[in-house]
Amino acid sequence: MFEYYRPKEISWLSFNERVLQQAANKNVPLIERIKFLAIYSSNLDEFFRIRVATLMRLTKLGEKALEIVGHNPVETVKEINKIIAKQNEFYEQTRISIKKELKKNRVEIVNETEISISEKKVLLDFFRNELKKSLMPIILYDKKNVPDLIDDNIYLAIEITLKKEKEKIYSILQLPTYKFNRFIILPKTDNCTRLIYLDDVVRLGLKELFFFFECEKIEAYAFKMTKDAELDIEDDISATYLELVNKSLKKRKKGAPLRFNYDKNMSKDTFNYLTKLLKIGKVDSVLPGGRYHNTKDFIKFPNVLGEKFIYPKMPQIPIKKIERQHSYFDTLKNSDILLCYPYHSFNYYIDFLKEASVDKDVESIKITLYRLSKDSDVISALLNAARNGKRVLVILELQARFDEEANVKWSQTLTDGGVKVIHGVQGLKVHSKLTLVKRIENNKAKYYATIGTGNFNESTAKLYTDFSLMTANDLIARDVVNIFEFFKFNFKHFSYKHLIVSPFNSRRIFEELIDNEINNAKNGKKAFIHIKINNIDDSRIIQKLVEASQIGVEVILLVRGMFSLITEIPDVSDKIVARGIIDRYLEHSRFMIFCNNNNPRYFISSADWMVRNIDRRIEVATPIYDIEIQKMLRNIFEILLNDNVSSRVLDKNLTNKMYKNKKKKTQAQLEVFNYLSNLKI
Repeated sequence: MFEYYRPKEISWLSFNERVLQQAANKNVPLIERIKFLAIYSSNLDEFFRIRVATLMRLTKLGEKALEIVGHNPVETVKEINKIIAKQNEFYEQTRISIKKELKKNRVEIVNETEISISEKKVLLDFFRNELKKSLMPIILYDKKNVPDLIDDNIYLAIEITLKKEKEKIYSILQLPTYKFNRFIILPKTDNCTRLIYLDDVVRLGLKELFFFFECEKIEAYAFKMTKDAELDIEDDISATYLELVNKSLKKRKKGAPLRFNYDKNMSKDTFNYLTKLLKIGKVDSVLPGGRYHNTKDFIKFPNVLGEKFIYPKMPQIPIKKIERQHSYFDTLKNSDILLCYPYHSFNYYIDFLKEASVDKDVESIKITLYRLSKDSDVISALLNAARNGKRVLVILELQARFDEEANVKWSQTLTDGGVKVIHGVQGLKVHSKLTLVKRIENNKAKYYATIGTGNFNESTAKLYTDFSLMTANDLIARDVVNIFEFFKFNFKHFSYKHLIVSPFNSRRIFEELIDNEINNAKNGKKAFIHIKINNIDDSRIIQKLVEASQIGVEVILLVRGMFSLITEIPDVSDKIVARGIIDRYLEHSRFMIFCNNNNPRYFISSADWMVRNIDRRIEVATPIYDIEIQKMLRNIFEILLNDNVSSRVLDKNLTNKMYKNKKKKTQAQLEVFNYLSNLKI
């Protein structure tokens, strides 16, 4: 690979460090800082389960791996382990700092050795009456008795020293965090709130749990394993797609170990016994840590401090043009609507589906679904449409990572409710965010479409920034019709006149758009490429962006996550501006603005600029033709670019330094909220 390209896995670790920086940032409310610790931990778990899992598989390919990914996976894994070891130190410092801040605010986290007699009584009552029945120890009598441990759960390795002959027995105990909160609030005294980990309540009751042994001493050490969680969908023409996904999910539960996190105070005997038993090899990441693991559970840390210690609530902004009309169909005939989550309510989209489900002139509703919330109003609206006699077609992607099982269940629910379900397209993951409503008006078919950057998920719509275009523009809607025709008849290929659709025309059009800016710059015309996206790792696009910057095109990239382009290389990539924002909302929206000789072209997209999104998925980017929405996107981009509170510079050394300028303090997400609140449309 070329000099200005770094492995995406290394760049991802830099992104996760930015998350950790938010946990250390004293300008962030204290309870939110704890949640950023949880997000960092959860992100890292998924990173190992997917990214490192893939690299570990590639290590078995030898030199072929270099051809596939452009770098040596063995060396990359070594570099990953070095970076994570360093980040772990930062993490521990941050956790200790937060604990001190909590104590300053009269909140203490104590362990089982630091409790009073009255607190011990309360906890033992809780242990005996509620917790004990959920604790099922596995006794390791010999090394043939190897338990199949659940990925990313917390376990206690129990070392029992018997009174007779000082013999040692080992046991493994799963912590039931699926049933109990990780933190137990103790009775309040002296205006001080005290909490204790669930782990330590278990430690307190160990002798009662193992009453059947004559124990001299019992020690408990926390550990967790992370396993390979990448699905292998076999090319088996004798099985349906649904059967293949179910089969692969069963395999996932038996994935190879990739990471072993353990309490650094674990005795040598217990460590050696466990690692041999669980077949933790030299190539796996073996990471010593503190007494507690799975800090992703911090996301449920109880707010015992009040509203002052969390982000202030932002009211959702009304969209005036919708509020003035009684019908979405009437509104969209006059102009397009851009929903901007989480600033706008997801209820606008639900109401659109509800109207379509009961409108007498609506004939059919078609939608692509990828990730859904637990109690999905989208599913309810679609089922209601089917009950009202509408033809409802759902393209449900079964390979939505870690949501596969949920989607298999949704598939059955929809089918039982009379909805036609297509399980994606074999060989191409369906990641596009589309809705198409067909309505008969004046004896002719009229189409209404939505095209978005994020999932139809009311939970993430409160936490992720995303766009969803609602339009009755026939030029766009007709292309959406063709995409749904492709879903039904994969052997048919369609031309798309307005939409950019992966894997059919995305690479060609994105490269043409960049080439157009290059040619304009060569001819002395103004040229710029302004991109807001989640990830960039596609080497061909990166080459184009570097070439454009060298010619004189202004290249500004706002990238939240993976970013394989190495900036600041003199005379190569030093003219590219690249920044990433981490703040209260996850920056998930993707949009692009190309100068086009002072006649800018605007797009929003479901796709990142990654090889998988461009070549191996069904993704859709739509042009924005509505002048008012174009202005919105331009203004939002400028606000994001000027952020000097939550924005980091994506430099060549991955230092993640905050972007500073002498302008007034600008926190983009607050400014976007203010901007949208003041719009008159």
